[in-house]
This record gives sequence, structure tokens and C-alpha cells, in this order.
Amino acid sequence: MIALVQTGKTPAQLAREFGCTAQTIGNWVGQAAVDARKKPPTAKDPLSTAEREQLARLRRQVRQLQVERDILAKATAWFAGNSDARSKTSTRS
Repeated sequence: MIALVQTGKTPAQLAREFGCTAQTIGNWVGQAAVDARKKPPTAKDPLSTAEREQLARLRRQVRQLQVERDILAKATAWFAGNSDARSKTSTRS
């Protein structure tokens, strides 16, 4: 679709021909332009497809690390509580 738009067809023509919306085709063309940019992005630039994928991957990793951190914190608290109970019973013997 992107190549067809670049050859001169309008998104409206392509939408009628292929049965999707002109807005969808416009979105694809816009995203292709973002993906093809050669200069570094600014804060206002939309994310490229690769950047979106990387962001999603990093968010998944953050969630996983948060779960692991919470598990370790609970385990640490449990072991600390067990250790205190043992030291109190061993000093009474």
C-alpha cells in the first residue's frame, strides 16, 4: 500500500480498491515515514516500529523484575523472621 501511495495513488483510491479505510492507509504511510527517518528523533517525534517493539519488550522486563524483586523481598523478610525466632530459642537453651 505504501509503495502504491508513493507511486501517486491516493489513500481514498486504494481504500475503494482494497476495501479498507483511507485513514488506515494514511496511518501506514505515516508510520513508514517515521520508520524511514534518518535523523535522531526528538521528544515530539512519534516512535518507529522498532522503538515501539523495544519499549514493549523493556516494559515486560520491568514487570518481570518487579515481580522477582517482590518475591525476594518477601523471602528476605521470611528468612529474617525465621532467623530471629531461632536465635531467641537458641539463647534460652
